[in-house]
Amino acid sequence: MDLEDFGRQLRGHVLSGTGLTIGVGFGATKTLAKSAQWASKEWPQFSGVLALSPENPRRTAKLLSLQPVEEIWGVGNRIAKKLHVMGITTALQLSLTNPTFIRKNFNVVLERTVRELNGESCISLEEAPPPKQQIVCSRSFGQRITTYEEMRQAVCQYAERAAEKLRGERQYCRHISTFIKTSPFAVNEPYYGNVATEKLNTPTRDTRDIIAAAVRSLDRIWLDGHRYAKAGIMLNDFSPNGVAQLNLFDDVQPRPHSDALMKVLDGINHSGLGKVWFAGRGIAPDWQMKREMLSPAYTTRWKELPVARF
Repeated sequence: MDLEDFGRQLRGHVLSGTGLTIGVGFGATKTLAKSAQWASKEWPQFSGVLALSPENPRRTAKLLSLQPVEEIWGVGNRIAKKLHVMGITTALQLSLTNPTFIRKNFNVVLERTVRELNGESCISLEEAPPPKQQIVCSRSFGQRITTYEEMRQAVCQYAERAAEKLRGERQYCRHISTFIKTSPFAVNEPYYGNVATEKLNTPTRDTRDIIAAAVRSLDRIWLDGHRYAKAGIMLNDFSPNGVAQLNLFDDVQPRPHSDALMKVLDGINHSGLGKVWFAGRGIAPDWQMKREMLSPAYTTRWKELPVARF
């Protein structure tokens, strides 16, 4: 396969499908491929496509000699400035530096970059992103919360959203934590912040179970007399989809048809959050986060689609 021909086909496909002009780069490693992509956009003669081949090391060396270190994938401005002080200003100069010296004076990440520039693959190709180990859903309130009922509504809403994210990751969880806190910057107000965790015997991804556990956690840490500024939900201890083990001695067994119900619920809400929700979160509460400057979602919400009138 001719990589540059394939790159031109890929570039044309993206252009026709999205209207976006992209650069396509090929290389023996991820870092070299990113350098090739940078060059494909930097110089018009490549027409947006460049392949770096191990069979043509002179071409690779020429490109690296023209690429500033700050343009290398994974090299930020802070590291680039330090490299400049050491007299390393181009990707080629960095590639010729001893990897052990780089690791000693910087870190293992930059050492991998040096090795990758020399054609040694150090960064594995991930065909799918790794599963999350934690899900957090939290917000600062639009106005301070002083009553338990308002806080319970907020916790229910955040637990509901966290459960949706959990199902999106195709995971179950065992640990549900709730945290609440006042503002540390409030003048003449005592600071209070706390967190409580519920551990379930049987993993779940059912919104009803997660809301119930979150509210039980809230009950353990709620204190009257404070003006709360923020709350949130954290989900931990995940297990993959379909391998949740049941507990023989658990008094509360999994709900029948739970997965089917959650699938229907998510399907209804897929086109926009808030079509079907649990009553515990309330209706248009005053504590909702202010969103006067929220960016329009032109591509995901029909109501926010721009309209042209002639």
